[in-house]
Amino acid sequence: MSFLRRRKPTLTPSSPNSDHNNDDSDVDNDKERKTIREEKRKNTNTRWSCLDNCWWFVGGVCTVWWFLLFLYNAMPRSIPQYVTEVIAGPMPDPPGIKLAKEGLKANHPVVFVPGIVTCGLELWEGESCADGLFRKRLWGGTFGELYKRPLCWVKHMSLDNETGLDPPGMRIRPVSGLVAADYFAPGFFVWAVLIANLARIGYEEKNMYMASYDWRLSFQNTEVRDQTLSRMKSNIELMVATNGGKKVVVIPHSMGTLYFLHFMKWVEAPAPMGGGGGSDWCAKHIKAVMNIGGPFLGVPKTLAGLFSMEAKDIAIVKAFAPHVLESDVFHFQTLQHLMRMTRTWDSTMSMIPKGGETIWGGLDWSPEGHYECNTKQHKDNHKPSVKNMNYGRLISFGKEVATLHSSKLERLDFKGALKDKKHVNVSICDVWTEYHEMGIENVEAIAKYKAYTADSILDLLYFVAPKMMKRGDAHFSHGIADDLDDPKYNHYKYWSNPLTTTLPNATDMEIYSMYGVGIPTERAYVYKVNSDSECNIPFKIDTSADGGKEDSCLQGGVYSADGDETVPVLSSGFMFAKGWRGKTRFNPSGIRTYIREYDHSPPANLLEGRGTQSGAHVDILGNFALIEDIIRVAAGATCEDLGGERVYSDIFKWSEKINLKL
Repeated sequence: MSFLRRRKPTLTPSSPNSDHNNDDSDVDNDKERKTIREEKRKNTNTRWSCLDNCWWFVGGVCTVWWFLLFLYNAMPRSIPQYVTEVIAGPMPDPPGIKLAKEGLKANHPVVFVPGIVTCGLELWEGESCADGLFRKRLWGGTFGELYKRPLCWVKHMSLDNETGLDPPGMRIRPVSGLVAADYFAPGFFVWAVLIANLARIGYEEKNMYMASYDWRLSFQNTEVRDQTLSRMKSNIELMVATNGGKKVVVIPHSMGTLYFLHFMKWVEAPAPMGGGGGSDWCAKHIKAVMNIGGPFLGVPKTLAGLFSMEAKDIAIVKAFAPHVLESDVFHFQTLQHLMRMTRTWDSTMSMIPKGGETIWGGLDWSPEGHYECNTKQHKDNHKPSVKNMNYGRLISFGKEVATLHSSKLERLDFKGALKDKKHVNVSICDVWTEYHEMGIENVEAIAKYKAYTADSILDLLYFVAPKMMKRGDAHFSHGIADDLDDPKYNHYKYWSNPLTTTLPNATDMEIYSMYGVGIPTERAYVYKVNSDSECNIPFKIDTSADGGKEDSCLQGGVYSADGDETVPVLSSGFMFAKGWRGKTRFNPSGIRTYIREYDHSPPANLLEGRGTQSGAHVDILGNFALIEDIIRVAAGATCEDLGGERVYSDIFKWSEKINLKL
């Protein structure tokens, strides 16, 4: 019966060899198990790929880095400072300490306006794949969830492709407070150094405000969804009221400069489209706007991102390790997923180059002419004898096309191509993109047009990303206003374009453009058709296109000009050198505008970190000279007190070549 237990056989005294037999069976069992393990070990085919070696190498580097970082933070501050001074010499006092010794005190309240991607975003509502992530950062911090559940991360970071707002059942919101953008990731500062130096002269949270916002949204949609512009208005009014009526000093960075330009029009415009503050609101509340690395007229790098999800660094990685960004890292087509995600971020369209060929040049001319990328020509009057460059062709298909005179170019208009031929078999692809609907003929038609200027580039983007550009056209403009008195320019879509709007009526206000120079910055691209796979993005930067000694500005398919590594000087400086200089139709009240350039000097050694004299787009926020300028203005100084303008580049020379009606 099933409930009866089987008894173990009882050994009787008449079995003298029972113990011996038991021992023999145990030995046999051990031998048998050992034999099985050895056979399994022999039959196991262990593969060790190049990717495994790469991951072990990356893991080793990261482990050593974090260990050294731990030691650096664990030991007394005097030890690393002593080592650094032994190697690099005595370190200068941080600007906050230096100016505190001079007797400077906190005076005007300070408002920080972060740029694109530098402000943290956290989850408030999501799908089941995001369980346990409530109010955890999906953007910024350690990016742990990106590695743990990448597809879930991409899904939640994407916006609705029709509305540009939250998809149903998902809510990602900006982190609030100074911590929203003090550090982008552990050890990688954004605003932290500037905040710490301001604290040295008495600033704290009651007179410092981080105007964080969801940088994925169009500027007007940050108000529609989160009332971010209203919050900024209320906070500025509160800071002025609680600090003895002292006006604020606003410090926008990167795309934040465009966001605040939009705000200055919004706050004075009548409700419901605007904030209803009246035409004198800015004059009453703002002392100075100190723009850092402002892409006022757009960034060519944005075009490469929207067109092929590339920039110079990504193109180089794809050339040396073509599959790493396709499937080897996350085991899905990484760039295609990122393209689909970023094309839902309407804010990126605010940085498409503005002003067309009038500003950026045409097929046969560009304002900059030639910039010698291996020699800082603003420091040396001697210029090497090399041929001039034409940056006006923002995208060229082929190296020869980039230099050939327009009269010799045979171009076929891509806009007449049909979009219903030979579609890609989407079933074999990980993710759908708008390129899959184009067909091979349309891809070839784009390449046969050969060269794209700042005018035709808009047509190209409408052709390859119609949904994105339809949304963008409702929120942003990229042209030049004919008549700024036309009532149509009262619409919010024109407010972030300095060529289709006016500065406020605030004659006592100062507006600065502060940016780095002396770093080769992406200005134009050489492309080719990518025929590796139906599922791949059909265009890529031609990294084999190189200028050599004759043209050092062409490297890896990218033409470089002077800038801060992200924003060319032309974009940051033109409005201050000409467009807003004095009383113009874009600056009717004659607000004083100033240029302060910071010549890039890389750190001398690793112990200096990202350096104290950097002119790079983000690292400039740790530049001691820039921080000192900001603190002095916040303490009450004017640009004249700083010594006036400081210009190293040829921005005034280039601006004279631009024929803009003022």
